[in-house]
Amino acid sequence: MLDMAVGIMIGAAFSTIVNSLVNDILMPPLGLALGRVDFTNLYIDLTGGSFISLADAQANGAVTINYGIFINNVISFLIIAFVMFLIVRGFNRIGDRQQQIGEGISETPSTRQYPYCQMDIPASARRCPYCTSHLEDD
Repeated sequence: MLDMAVGIMIGAAFSTIVNSLVNDILMPPLGLALGRVDFTNLYIDLTGGSFISLADAQANGAVTINYGIFINNVISFLIIAFVMFLIVRGFNRIGDRQQQIGEGISETPSTRQYPYCQMDIPASARRCPYCTSHLEDD
């Protein structure tokens, strides 16, 4: 339960950082490259009014579709998804390496071949599971 709580708190903090990255670092140069467009002020006014900005439209009670904020949120989501993908992939690679190291340490074989029926059997077996004969102690 504690791990889940810590994960949620870190996720919320990470979301704030990514939102700041998108809104404060990525979107201004992108808006400048697209002709000084501020994505947060991109909206469609459904009431037919003429407003200077989204904040002005909302202050006057206009009904708007805020597609600029949606674009910001989509970019934030893509960045978070990509970073989470990289983190999960990194943990999987670490786990695979630890498993390979663990397999390399184990030098005692877990199976042996029984010479009469030519089958692999557990190393600690006293009776062959295939032909049911008693095994000799080595």
